[in-house]
Amino acid sequence: MTLNWNKLFITLCIIGITIQAMYPLGPGDEFRKLENKAFRPGEKLTFDVKYGFVTAGIAYMTVPRARKISARDAYQVTFEVNSVSSFDWIFKVRDKYETYIDADGLFPWRFEQHVREGSYSRDFSAFFDHRKMKAKTSEGDYTIPKYVNDVVSAFYLVRTMDFSKSKPGDRVKLYNFFKDKVYDLDVKYVGKERIKVSAGTFDCIIVEPMVLEGGLFKSDGNILIWLSNDDAKIPVKVKTKIVIGSIDAELTAFEGVFGKLSSKK
Repeated sequence: MTLNWNKLFITLCIIGITIQAMYPLGPGDEFRKLENKAFRPGEKLTFDVKYGFVTAGIAYMTVPRARKISARDAYQVTFEVNSVSSFDWIFKVRDKYETYIDADGLFPWRFEQHVREGSYSRDFSAFFDHRKMKAKTSEGDYTIPKYVNDVVSAFYLVRTMDFSKSKPGDRVKLYNFFKDKVYDLDVKYVGKERIKVSAGTFDCIIVEPMVLEGGLFKSDGNILIWLSNDDAKIPVKVKTKIVIGSIDAELTAFEGVFGKLSSKK
């Protein structure tokens, strides 16, 4: 029985990606500058990953530090998920993703992926040269649109977006680079809901990645993501349907959140 962990956890990260027309360059600026009220170094989010009533894994999203990369200030961001020991005999998971996000422009400079899922393994790295619009990866060099995102930086970008005027059904056109291609992905605004998880009760907005045929992420059912309805927009819950049931990731703990977490009740 395969639970398709990679789809669930990458999906937690993929919604948001670059919309070039929304973020034009300022006069005399080499790169765009975006307002970020959501996150800073020091943030750590912890999730239980459940299959039915069983806690199958633990996931962490962290912003450990800031550093210079390509002569720019950048935030290191990591995403890790591990199956719990009692679940390893069914399907062992040890996944880690890492990206460096430009502190001003909120686009990635470097991305790494290390996947260990059952008997499957994959290691991938990419350097995004936004000056030359090239992705230099461990598998080759590719042309990219300026400010294209990887799956992790995309999610952190969407956390900075304003959904206050969005109506149910509104969609945002997104783009994401993975492996060797730029993929389309729409994100639909679903609405609002108050939900209770181990970390507390939150007023949330709900978004749904709309998976297109031929894209990277294919699903037999809906993928829904609950984000706190405030400046921080931390992920509170992710729900994805699989062939037999569903997998939920729910927030259990948080620390170092920079954005105002006014949605917590």
